[in-house]
Amino acid sequence: MASMRIDYTAMDWTSAVPFYGPAANHEGRDIVQLKVLSDRRQGGGGIAWLVRFTPPQGKLIKIVATALSDEHIFSLQGGRGTKAGERAQGSGGYGLNPKGQPHSAMIATETMALVIYAGEPDQIDSMEVVDIATAG
Repeated sequence: MASMRIDYTAMDWTSAVPFYGPAANHEGRDIVQLKVLSDRRQGGGGIAWLVRFTPPQGKLIKIVATALSDEHIFSLQGGRGTKAGERAQGSGGYGLNPKGQPHSAMIATETMALVIYAGEPDQIDSMEVVDIATAG
């Protein structure tokens, strides 16, 4: 396979509904958007994307998922939060969810990350928008 070069700044953000399900759209607005950088799953490879989460004011996006392949997450802006909406890990953080690992994320501020899967992307077990005060 030849090398790939992509100018991600020239790409449009697209709806993440095909990967995250209908909850990626809240009240008619895409709150999870993607820029798919590469998708080599047809040839036995993985998929890489930039993801942007934009939770509604006063709310957080609560995701529960299972890793279907090793998942590498590089936080570029914003970051994961706690149930109370406080920052738990900010930009510059890195996480690895190995294949089969159940995991979750709570996102209360606009967040962007580079996510690289060794194979198939996560199975989204649940995703919801909840009030920060009642996220527990």
